[in-house]
Amino acid sequence: MQFTLFANPWLALLAAVVLLALVFHRRTLRLFGFVIVPDDSIGTVTKKFVLFGRHKELPPGRILALYGEAGLQADTLAPGLHLGLWPWQYRVELVKFTVVPDDAIGIVEACDGLPLPDGRVLARHVDCDHFQDARAFLAAGERGLQMTVVPPGAWRINTLLFTVRLERMTVIEPGKIGIVEARDGHPLSGGRVIGRAVACDSFQDARAFMDGGGERGPQMSVIPQGKYRINPGLFRVAQVQVTDVPDNKVGIVTTREGAPLTTGEIAGPEVPGHNLFQEPQAFVNVGGTKGLQEQVLLAGRYFINPMFATVEIIDMTEVPIASVGVVVAFVGRAGVDVTGEGFRHANMVRKGEKGVWVDVLDPGKYAINTYTHKVRVVPTANVVLNWATGKTEAHRLDANLSTITVRSADGFTFNLDVSQIIHIPRNDAPKVIARFGSMEALVTQVLEPTIGNYFRNAAQNSDVIDFLKKRSERQAEAKAAIALALKAYDVGAVETLIGDIVPPAELMKTLTDRKLAEQEKVTFTTQMEAQGVRQQLEQATALARTQAQVVDAERKVAIAEFSAQAAVKTADGAARSKKITAEADAEVTRVTGQAEAGRTLAIGEAEAEVIRQKIDSMESGNYAIVQVAQALAGAGVQLVPEVLVGGGHSAGQGGTLVDVLLAGLVKDRLARPEPAPVEVAAT
Repeated sequence: MQFTLFANPWLALLAAVVLLALVFHRRTLRLFGFVIVPDDSIGTVTKKFVLFGRHKELPPGRILALYGEAGLQADTLAPGLHLGLWPWQYRVELVKFTVVPDDAIGIVEACDGLPLPDGRVLARHVDCDHFQDARAFLAAGERGLQMTVVPPGAWRINTLLFTVRLERMTVIEPGKIGIVEARDGHPLSGGRVIGRAVACDSFQDARAFMDGGGERGPQMSVIPQGKYRINPGLFRVAQVQVTDVPDNKVGIVTTREGAPLTTGEIAGPEVPGHNLFQEPQAFVNVGGTKGLQEQVLLAGRYFINPMFATVEIIDMTEVPIASVGVVVAFVGRAGVDVTGEGFRHANMVRKGEKGVWVDVLDPGKYAINTYTHKVRVVPTANVVLNWATGKTEAHRLDANLSTITVRSADGFTFNLDVSQIIHIPRNDAPKVIARFGSMEALVTQVLEPTIGNYFRNAAQNSDVIDFLKKRSERQAEAKAAIALALKAYDVGAVETLIGDIVPPAELMKTLTDRKLAEQEKVTFTTQMEAQGVRQQLEQATALARTQAQVVDAERKVAIAEFSAQAAVKTADGAARSKKITAEADAEVTRVTGQAEAGRTLAIGEAEAEVIRQKIDSMESGNYAIVQVAQALAGAGVQLVPEVLVGGGHSAGQGGTLVDVLLAGLVKDRLARPEPAPVEVAAT
């Protein structure tokens, strides 16, 4: 019997059901109360109703169920297979894990929990495994924005209870700092303007901030360069530039927090241990005061919270060469006067005390707080002051001085320019500043009235003409009198110089007319003298015209006399010359003869001595024979014959005549040159 699947309709129906179940297994299993949650998801559960039990409805004010009440469930379904979740009673939604990227944080807001206390903005921290344990959170957690953030990672967070918003991490760029303002915390105490520092890992640990007594508002601590997981719901972070103090500059600091200033003080004293105002809490703890600070910042980079302190950049104080700086301190401890009984005009104190410092600053640059200390520059080189309108020196101390106008004893008013050279010794500079306050005050209060009044008084004791004539004397008297007057003010007078004197115009016209008349008189006298000289000139001219002939005749006579004298001198010179020449020749001949005779005598005596010694060495006869032989040899005379002819043949004797002839032939043959060979040509 042939069997097929479609022969039995029940089997076909069963096969179709199985096939559909395989294709739609999730939905199929869901009908039987099965729920499969993928590995990257969770299941959020909503219970539609409760038929039995005492927990049928949610307590008042609650949104999520903890004990099986109908509604949104606090517990979620983990990845895997879950049973008993009948579709008519439970609605299950699959939700992907909450993933926080590496450069972000998760800001959490809870829709259920305890209500926030009055005045609070953020819910306090609850240990709930980074909001993955909703049941633990609902046991003590508060609804609303949470202070704790979710770090980077994947989290199984119930989205029915928590809403997670991703925010980028707080990044502080190079060259900047982060200043923080807290939106929650304890209120600031009376008089405080900035929250105290709390150890909270650069505001990343909100729980530590709140538990440590953190205060709302601007915070003392700053955030350096880097990345931070800071909850923007609790802390608002703004970036500002770090404080850079350039070279040759100083920073003047004014703090906004600290103890109040002592009565009578204008700036807070320097206190240790706050790392140059970069640790505000340490500054407050050691008793730092708010307001202007004595301490300054030198060149460098500082991480100073602008909410705590402001920094004003100013130039360093420079004391030029040939000058000293006198310091006037407005802060410091009360000082003791060191000037003694001889100086009663002001007190001078030691360095660090309030008042005029007796120790001066030598040329250079100094980091001085110009709000608490003033430096008065006093030149120690010679200073020239001009009482001349429109003329001033580079120091500008004489900018307000003008030409002195005086009145003479004869009632004339005239102007004169004066230059006064002064010198202030280095050790006397503090006295000058203590007495007058500045060099400008010294000029206006002492020098200007002293010198002006002196010349006005001096002019009243003399008329204009006398004043002009005795200018040098007036200048010397002025130098002595002014030097004596300035010595009482610790100022040395080096020189007093009278410049241009401008007499009255009407007096100058009278003097000019008188001078012109005197000059005309001199001119007339000179002309009369010139006429007399002219007459003498005419006489001399006439005499000069005849004088030429007289001079010519006199010169001819003189020439003739000189010619005769020259001829006599010439003849006498020739005679003398011949005589001297003859005497010289005779003397030469005599000297030459004597020299030759002496030479011959010396040679003869030498040869005679040689012959005498030779004779003494041999007999006289032998010596004569030797001399004869030498003479014959010198004359070339042959004493021995070349061929000897003898009569016998004995040994040692000559041969016969034939021998003589043969010997002659041999001699001739040897003496004759050998003829050259003759070549014969071949035929």
